[in-house]
Amino acid sequence: MAAGLRLAGSAGPDGWRSFSGAPEMSHALLTLLAQAERQRDAGLAALARAQNQAQRLQAQAEQLHQYRQDLRLRNPATQGQAAPIDSLLVHQGFSGRLEDVIDQQQAQRLAALAQVDRQRQALLPLELRVASVRKLLERRAEGQRLVQQQHDQRQTDETAQQQQKRQGLSPFTSLHATDTP
Repeated sequence: MAAGLRLAGSAGPDGWRSFSGAPEMSHALLTLLAQAERQRDAGLAALARAQNQAQRLQAQAEQLHQYRQDLRLRNPATQGQAAPIDSLLVHQGFSGRLEDVIDQQQAQRLAALAQVDRQRQALLPLELRVASVRKLLERRAEGQRLVQQQHDQRQTDETAQQQQKRQGLSPFTSLHATDTP
């Protein structure tokens, strides 16, 4: 791609060259590409943050479920012994609060997963924009390469024609030089 843009013209501050007086166009497209890539990178970072949050909440959910399972095993009513009513009430109250926390944490985890999906959806048009601008740059570079190739071919043809004319005139000129005393 860059070879087509570097064929003729003057180099811009970014080192790219443009053919046929359109450095502003190439520079504008490169600026647009850089902006699109920054936006895409910001979208990727937001997606990574959302995924990390969802993973943290998933790990927390697993810990809470393990803690609930351990708490059920330590239930004084299931240990085969008589347990004081106070101990049973405390255990039951704590188990109820733990269930509330698990429900709240589940809602947070589902919200985090929904955020991951939203970030993925928001990333798609950003990636498409980067790809579109790159494709446009490639097409422009290819077009400029073809124009330069045609220009070079015309120059080569003209040079060959001039050489043929000179070679064709050289024997005629030398004959006149020998004919004249």
